[in-house]
Amino acid sequence: MIEYRNTAEGLEPEQLRGFFEGWPAPPTPETHLSILDRSDAVVIAVSTSGESVAGFITALTDGILAAYIPLLEVRPQFRGQGIGRQLVENMLKQLGGLYMVDVICDARVQGFYNGLGFTSSVGASVRRYEHQGGSLPLRR
Repeated sequence: MIEYRNTAEGLEPEQLRGFFEGWPAPPTPETHLSILDRSDAVVIAVSTSGESVAGFITALTDGILAAYIPLLEVRPQFRGQGIGRQLVENMLKQLGGLYMVDVICDARVQGFYNGLGFTSSVGASVRRYEHQGGSLPLRR
């Protein structure tokens, strides 16, 4: 059974091991927990048997007009159960009436987002791989 939460409160770094599959320099579980804590919106899928985290999605938003979803991941052993779809649907509900919610993703997963009402678009991005594991937080 999966429970969906809108907060990282009560999670421990140890519950976040196994994410960022294939990343050469993934964030540590401690950094991952900080990402969840500092995101404007989160949805976390927690397995009620064992309290392990099955997946998560984060969003950054101005809370008025726009939001960006930078991260969506489901652990390999939990894939194929609709968890990713439910994470996105829950996030879209949480983001409510915002005009735009954007995702930049690889072409191979565009169909997944299209099936959830997203429209494929052209975008651009900068990737600083030397900071892939996390960097010092910006001041707010």
